[in-house]
Amino acid sequence: MKISTGSTTVVRGPGIIYGTAWKKTDTQRLVASAIGEGFRGIDTACQPKHYNEAGVGAGIAACLGSNLARGDLFVQTKFTSASGQDPKQIPYDPKAKLSDQVVQSFAASLGNLQTDYVDSLLLHSPLANDAQTLEVWRAMESLVDEGGVRQLGISNCYRLAQLEWLCNAARVKPAVVQNRFHDESTYDREIRAFCRAQGMSYQSFWTLSANPQVLAHDSVRALASHYRRTPAQILFRYLTQIGVVPLTGTRSQEHMREDLAIFEFELTQREREVLDAFF
Repeated sequence: MKISTGSTTVVRGPGIIYGTAWKKTDTQRLVASAIGEGFRGIDTACQPKHYNEAGVGAGIAACLGSNLARGDLFVQTKFTSASGQDPKQIPYDPKAKLSDQVVQSFAASLGNLQTDYVDSLLLHSPLANDAQTLEVWRAMESLVDEGGVRQLGISNCYRLAQLEWLCNAARVKPAVVQNRFHDESTYDREIRAFCRAQGMSYQSFWTLSANPQVLAHDSVRALASHYRRTPAQILFRYLTQIGVVPLTGTRSQEHMREDLAIFEFELTQREREVLDAFF
C-alpha cells in the first residue's frame, strides 16, 4: 500500500524486519528460514563488506511460488558510498560520478535480488558534505521516477538538522530513517519525534545488542514474566506500539518465531509508560 504525502511516497511495510548483515555464506538459508517462519520484510545493502546481497536474492527466490509472490514482500536495500565499502569489493566504479555510482550499484542490487524493483532504497549514510549527499539523493530520486524504487530513506543519520535539511532539499522526501538504537544517541528522541510529525517510518537496528541493561532490568523482566514472553519480546513489542519498526538479525529459528509472535499481545498504556523512562 502506498500513501502519498506531498512528494513523499510511504510504502507501509511490516512491523518488524529481518536484517541480513554479517550472515555471509549463511545468508540464503537464513533468509529462506525467516520468510518461511513468516517474515515479510527483508533488509540488505549493496555492500559486500557486510552483506551478501546475492544470498538474500537467492533466499527470496527459493520462497516464491503459488503461496508467495514478490509483491507480498517488502524488500529494502541501500546505496553505500565508497568510504563504507571494502576497496577490494566495491560493486561499482568508484572513479565514476556519484550519480553513476548510484545507478551502477542499483543495477547490481536488482541483479543480486532477482527483481525488477525494490520497495525501499536507503542512503546507507550521509556523505562527506551536503553537496555530495544531495548529488547521490538526486540520482536516487531518478530511480523512483523510473519506477525501480517505491520509496527512499536514509540510514545512520543522527543529526536532526541534517535530516531536516535533507527533507527540505529533496524532491522525493525520505520516507524512512534507519538508525542504531542506543543511549549514546539518546535513542534518537528528537529524530523520532520529527519522523512522527512528518509521517516517516523510523527503523531501529542493533536494538537488542545495544541495550542489555534494558533487557536485564527488573521492570522488563516482570513484564516478561507477566506475559510469559522473553525480555526481547517485551522490548520489540513496546517499540512497535510507539511506532518504531525494529530490525532483527537472529540466526535462530526459535527466536524468529518469538520475534514474529510479539503481535500476539499488547502492552497497556501504563506498562508502556514504565518503558518510556528508558527511551
